[in-house]
Amino acid sequence: MLMRTDPFRELDRLTQQVLGTSARPAVMPMDAWREGDKFIVEFDLPGVTADSLNLDVERNVLTVHAERPERGEGQEMIASERPRGVFSRQLFLGENLATDSIEANYENGVLRVTIPVAEKAKPRKIEISSQPSKQAINA
Repeated sequence: MLMRTDPFRELDRLTQQVLGTSARPAVMPMDAWREGDKFIVEFDLPGVTADSLNLDVERNVLTVHAERPERGEGQEMIASERPRGVFSRQLFLGENLATDSIEANYENGVLRVTIPVAEKAKPRKIEISSQPSKQAINA
């Protein structure tokens, strides 16, 4: 059987596997949305144990570190499309979020991070005061 190889196509395929594409990132895909007074971010991390996850907040930057362990030696890989090793992702958070009250939960390979909106950024009602008008009486 004669097979044609295109070295540029192979390089393109490898690059997509390692770096991902805008439609399908290779490492740590996420969804983010707002629910009332909270922002919620979910990261897909299948095959990662909760012990290997690490979340850090410094100023307004949330960093998620995860590790998917390497396969044991002596295994002949037929296909290897899932990235392994240590990887991380950073999110730049706005000033209107309460970074001191972040909560995280990891279940079924999904890391859910809940970030509340800061009190100072929540809408509030402002009272309007009125002073009785003073009229001059001419007699």
